[in-house]
Amino acid sequence: MIPRYSRPDMVAIWEPEARFRIWFEIEAHATQKLADLGVVPKSAAKALWDWWATKPAIDVAAIDAIEAITKHDVIAFLDWVAQQVGPEARFMHQGMTSSDVLDTCLAVQLARASDILLADMDALLAAIKRRAQEHKFTPTMGRSHGIHAEPTTFGVKLAQAYAEFGRCRARLVAAQADIATCAISGAVGTFANVDPQVEEYVAQQLGLSVEPVSTQIIPRDRHAMFFATLGVIASSIERLATEVRHLQRTEVLEAEEYFSPGQKGSSAMPHKRNPVLTENLTGLARMVRSAVTPALENVALWHERDISHSSVERYIGPDATVTLDFALARLTGVIDKLLVYPERMEKNLNRMGGLIHSQRILLALTQAGLTRDDSYRLVQRNAMKVWESDGGLSLLDLLKADADVSARLSNAELEGLFDLGYHFRHIDTIFTRVFG
Repeated sequence: MIPRYSRPDMVAIWEPEARFRIWFEIEAHATQKLADLGVVPKSAAKALWDWWATKPAIDVAAIDAIEAITKHDVIAFLDWVAQQVGPEARFMHQGMTSSDVLDTCLAVQLARASDILLADMDALLAAIKRRAQEHKFTPTMGRSHGIHAEPTTFGVKLAQAYAEFGRCRARLVAAQADIATCAISGAVGTFANVDPQVEEYVAQQLGLSVEPVSTQIIPRDRHAMFFATLGVIASSIERLATEVRHLQRTEVLEAEEYFSPGQKGSSAMPHKRNPVLTENLTGLARMVRSAVTPALENVALWHERDISHSSVERYIGPDATVTLDFALARLTGVIDKLLVYPERMEKNLNRMGGLIHSQRILLALTQAGLTRDDSYRLVQRNAMKVWESDGGLSLLDLLKADADVSARLSNAELEGLFDLGYHFRHIDTIFTRVFG
């Protein structure tokens, strides 16, 4: 985790003290159920909870010092707790294995991280919706291959982003439910030394579901899907960020990031206003996606378990969630403050002498009796003259002067085919589909 790209609430989930507190809750809840079942004395569970009620500080350094000797993090933690609680602590971890604690803790952390990410997405969706409604009928150039295609509206561009992030949110909800599972099944997952009721109780207390077959660890297909979902969300962030970057190019300049008072764009060139936030988002998206392949490779472990996945998850768990949290918040700010220039959009729409209406001419000629190939040829030969003049010529004027075209379409009919509003007849339908 890099502080520059981190926010406190998400970072807090991954702090060592937070992890140890979750470990204790897992152990204490398990001990409580074991006590209820008569496997361990009730005094053992009471001793643990009585100590916990004092709101003790977690001495991370002391636990680390023990681990330096034991070379085992869970044992180090258990030893430290025993030093605080006393003899009754010997009943902790009865019938359990380390993965019961580690995997269940990771499930809790990822579920809590998902809550923050879902709140982030709600804020982003609200910002996109507000700006989409604001520019529902703001005409702008639609581009394919980076080339002028046909008119659209800036609101439609944002409606697309809203729909995409809505799908992303639904995927994250599903991924959160999939990852939030508890495993307290003991060595190789057979419950030989711990009753399945313990697992059910711990899961209930922590807001998790029960892992049907844990084989000592929670199967990593769940984690692979979770991090793949984060990767898809990151790609959607990059898609919208890339659109803003293109729109901010000097030759386009239809929208740009907010440039705050006192901000400087370049150490060398005082005139620069660079899309630094969306460029940053592109980079952050790459980092989130970098967690996906290791997560997929974690699925195939040896037999009932190994720990080749462990070191990977110590990286990607915090890094991917912290980075995505920051990226979603940054993108929300970009959209919320985005500077939009309808006048420049109109200028760009008119830049190429009416070429953006070529398809309507093509279709009208086919309806007037020409083959599609002949219609295409007639429109294209006039369009290429406008293209080569860099918009200096008018497609409408050239078509009116083309005898083959005028033989099929009157001047009035041609003029009607250059109506910009024609392209926006179904904007309400799109918005109803997206926003309801």
